[in-house]
Amino acid sequence: MNPQSEYAILLYYKFVQVPDAEQFAQEHLAYCKELDVKGRILISDEGINGTLSGTVAQTEQYMKDLRANPLFSDIVFKIDEADDHAFKKIFVRYKKELVTFRVEDELDPNVITGEHLAPKDFYEMMQRDDVVILDGRTGYEYDLGHFRGSIRPEVDSFKEFPDWIRENMSDLKDKPILTYCTGGIRCEKLSGFMMKEGFGQVYQLDGGIVTYGKDPEVQGQLFDGKCYVFDERISVQINHTDEDIVVGRCHHCGKPADQFINCANDACHLQHICCEDCETQHSGHCSDECEAITNAVG
Repeated sequence: MNPQSEYAILLYYKFVQVPDAEQFAQEHLAYCKELDVKGRILISDEGINGTLSGTVAQTEQYMKDLRANPLFSDIVFKIDEADDHAFKKIFVRYKKELVTFRVEDELDPNVITGEHLAPKDFYEMMQRDDVVILDGRTGYEYDLGHFRGSIRPEVDSFKEFPDWIRENMSDLKDKPILTYCTGGIRCEKLSGFMMKEGFGQVYQLDGGIVTYGKDPEVQGQLFDGKCYVFDERISVQINHTDEDIVVGRCHHCGKPADQFINCANDACHLQHICCEDCETQHSGHCSDECEAITNAVG
């Protein structure tokens, strides 16, 4: 950790059976409030999935305390340096699933999941002619940044993947499939689902895109654009070589852009890619209709 950084952002998950998960969620919320960290943490019967921010001392204490619980003694944290909090509040909630997938059969990543590939191995496999690279995120995340040559899924939410895969990838079951997502958790379920569907060779990027970007050997190579993240940063740089390619397109004018903003209309708040000129021209709105609504209210 850079001694100049006053804050840190943690991203983590672990699939493990949590007894009395609803009660644990309540207790964990109280603990986080006392520690004064901020973020979003989901707890379910199948584990924990969280991202939070705090001072370096607070986040180090959080990691120490969570690992003191035998259920999470080996949990892996992805750590980003920060100048301030990445969240305004702390949310700890119980959910039935850590990532909403809603398939008929139970998918336990501790039982069935794709083979984990370290960043260097993933980088090398991406360059093979016989592989298929599948982005395990939503279409709007892909539009901001993605691995070169990967498939853009036509989905707006993770739960749409099963039907989309059945309709669009059934003829690729004999191909090696590389899957990736932001931090790794979605691919734990996605790759397991594909294996159950009869895909013979399914792999996943260990630690997701954020880990890939920090690997000193690959340095984010072959990732174009920026990675969408679910905090107030909205996007982060992944490729740290001189291959700085902008793949996003402005929602208004279509020019290259890599800035995501929320529509200034409080009733809309649509997140959209917007260049600086159009942000000024449209006053931060996604459409003329939304700008008219804001002006009428004002």
